[in-house]
Amino acid sequence: MCGIAGWVDFDRDLTDERATALAMTETMSCRGPDDQGLHLGRHAALGNRRLAVIDVEGGHMPMTADGLAVITYSGEVYNFGELRAELAAKGHRFRTRSDTEVVLHGYLEWGEAVVDRLNGMYAFALWDERTQELLLIRDRMGIKPLYYYPLPHGVLFGSEPKAILANPLAPPVVDIDGLRQLLSLASLRQRPVYKGMYELPPGHLLRVSRQGTRLRRYWALEAREHTDDLDTTVRTVRELLEDIVSRQLVSDVPLCSLLSGGLDSSIVTALAAKRGRIRSFAVDYAGYAENFQADELRGDPDAPFVRMLAEHVGSDHTDIVLGPDELADPSLRAAVVRAWDVPHFVGDMNSSLYMLFRAIREHSTVALSGESADEVFGGYAWFHLPEAVQADTFPWLAMVMREHQPTDILDTSLLRRLDMDTYTADGYRTALGEVPHLDEQDERERRMREICYLHLTRFLPFLLDRKDRMSMAVGLEVRVPFCDHRLVEYVFNTPWSMKTFDGREKSLLRAAGADLLPEPILRRVKAPYPVTQDVGYEQALRAALREVASDKESPVLPLLDPAAVRAAVTDPSEKVTTTMTRFGLELALDLNVWLTDYGVRLDL
Repeated sequence: MCGIAGWVDFDRDLTDERATALAMTETMSCRGPDDQGLHLGRHAALGNRRLAVIDVEGGHMPMTADGLAVITYSGEVYNFGELRAELAAKGHRFRTRSDTEVVLHGYLEWGEAVVDRLNGMYAFALWDERTQELLLIRDRMGIKPLYYYPLPHGVLFGSEPKAILANPLAPPVVDIDGLRQLLSLASLRQRPVYKGMYELPPGHLLRVSRQGTRLRRYWALEAREHTDDLDTTVRTVRELLEDIVSRQLVSDVPLCSLLSGGLDSSIVTALAAKRGRIRSFAVDYAGYAENFQADELRGDPDAPFVRMLAEHVGSDHTDIVLGPDELADPSLRAAVVRAWDVPHFVGDMNSSLYMLFRAIREHSTVALSGESADEVFGGYAWFHLPEAVQADTFPWLAMVMREHQPTDILDTSLLRRLDMDTYTADGYRTALGEVPHLDEQDERERRMREICYLHLTRFLPFLLDRKDRMSMAVGLEVRVPFCDHRLVEYVFNTPWSMKTFDGREKSLLRAAGADLLPEPILRRVKAPYPVTQDVGYEQALRAALREVASDKESPVLPLLDPAAVRAAVTDPSEKVTTTMTRFGLELALDLNVWLTDYGVRLDL
């Protein structure tokens, strides 16, 4: 796992731009603390910061192949062993044990069609010396990020926007559409917040030449008839999971699992434990279990289930317990905004994950996660609520934004100009237009295929980005077995009636892992990632916003509604009653940090 950055310009000699190319690469040091490399050619500069996971000694990058091509690579290809053997049989000779070299030689053998053979999470840039072309490639599900910024005669690129913004040719400007994307709770467009910058969509490649750029989609979800019966389907899901976890356990450095005590992470941990003792980690909050209050999304705390699973599989388990003072630390907020490159309003869902990963990194370099099982198998409550399913919008918005929105704290005239309702509606219609359908599918199955597609393409990207940014900010690689494209394709085409055959959420996954888990975990209802319920944290948020509001130089003030700010910072007799209200406080504070630290120019 690494961070990549680069610059291609057919109109200038980049050998004179070493300092800028190095500055771009250095912004990725958090993603790659183990090694740094730079390939500097006349028209192409490729940089890499490496987190060594496979072939620690031999995998230096950027990597070249006989002067024919150069690659800077981020990610893991889990089937590199099979590909290496196939390439060796064709006469390719390897100097290292790394998957990077396999991908490079795969390109020399198959050209850009190499992407059709890769199983994994990856984002890489490959400069072909023979054709003087750059190829940018991102994995099918978008697990690893990749951004680019077109230039008149080339392109800038990087694993994160900060790599691109380190080049003077890409100033940090945000226009009205960028602000809309920032405030959205759906991945509506492949255009990030910064003006002129783009995100390479999942399952796409971009070829850059003197003639310009060519974007090609090499993978997409397709509608296929599912002919397996229920028993065969359950067995197939289990076989896929066994193979996926086995592949993703390959590592030359310490590996662990993330354990929440829910169905998803428990199955991953249990499958990993079948192949040897595994270390597991969980996040918890001081006093959380003792003072837990159930709400509409969460009925019980994680801790008892975490202990149950850890004892059941014999994992070497550690709880990372966080307190409200730690979570409210301004330096932590700044670190999280820096990791994202933009503000986000999900508050301690970000900061607690960052702290969890930072603690894990002291013991392990790689972690397995249960992320994306809810999107693949239909786990969220709103998959099963008629009012959310039938809503004329994204179902998660219909459920979690019924009363309050984080944007309620923004200036009313700004909100009118943003017109988030229209922006979201347009994005929703675009997404619906992409959904592949089967002929003669009944109305219920057709709608649930749409709901599943929306989650996989518009909700999951946010969660994958969050997982990637918070983990790579501390140099931890997180793998996501449920994002294996073979599993995603198979389950996507499984009828909804089969996905819920026992009348519950994630029926297929529960059946596939029934023999792995204690009964209470197998029966447990889906619980989302926890947020602290400590009133001290919310009091700290209000105090921080009062301080921001009292400083007339605070850059966020022109964006906020003074009356809403006054209401938000007033200490009530008890804690704020809705998560969305608290997220409004988080949004204002994050915006202020971002505008201050990034020197953003708002072009509204």
